[in-house]
Amino acid sequence: MSGGWAESDRRSELPDNWYTELRPFVLQRDAYRCRWDEDGYVCGHHANQVDHIVPGNDHRPQNLQALCRHHHAIKSSREGNAARWRETARRPPERHPGLIGP
Repeated sequence: MSGGWAESDRRSELPDNWYTELRPFVLQRDAYRCRWDEDGYVCGHHANQVDHIVPGNDHRPQNLQALCRHHHAIKSSREGNAARWRETARRPPERHPGLIGP
């Protein structure tokens, strides 16, 4: 498996009560329904994953939402791509190899 949890240390940043309290609380609060909202349309499919609304380490319940696997993958992909673009934007542009002289 490339990307995702396989290459991430994100799990180590979760609080000790993530699996025993926070995650179950959010899933129950959201009635195990996906809270993905795009253009006013809420998915509503069965949710089995909990996601941070605003990325980072804010693990308060108001920053957590239940998502279905499909929408969690979309959100994570968008966030990963945005992070890669931010990193690329900081590097100076490389010169074309044909323009490099002796």
